[in-house]
Amino acid sequence: MKLLNCPLNGIRNISEFSYGGEYHPMPDHIASSSRDWAEYVFFHDNNAGIVTEWWCHIASSFWFLAERNTVTDEIIRTFKTDELFHGRADVTDPKSESK
Repeated sequence: MKLLNCPLNGIRNISEFSYGGEYHPMPDHIASSSRDWAEYVFFHDNNAGIVTEWWCHIASSFWFLAERNTVTDEIIRTFKTDELFHGRADVTDPKSESK
């Protein structure tokens, strides 16, 4: 049985979680080109080694991040999102602000 340590709920069976994909820093919504956004949304490296990934505890809908070695499938650590995010990112369309 594989276990995952949820930062909110503690150690749980992996079947209680949903994998959300690899974490990628979001590009600046004002300075980025359409190509930058397309690469952010659609293209991923699929690196071998230690990566940071999104995980969700299904029962509580709690999203968190995990560092996992994709070669050995070892989960190195899990942590709350506030280690990477220090506030909400509000993305608005600059065109709509000028109206």
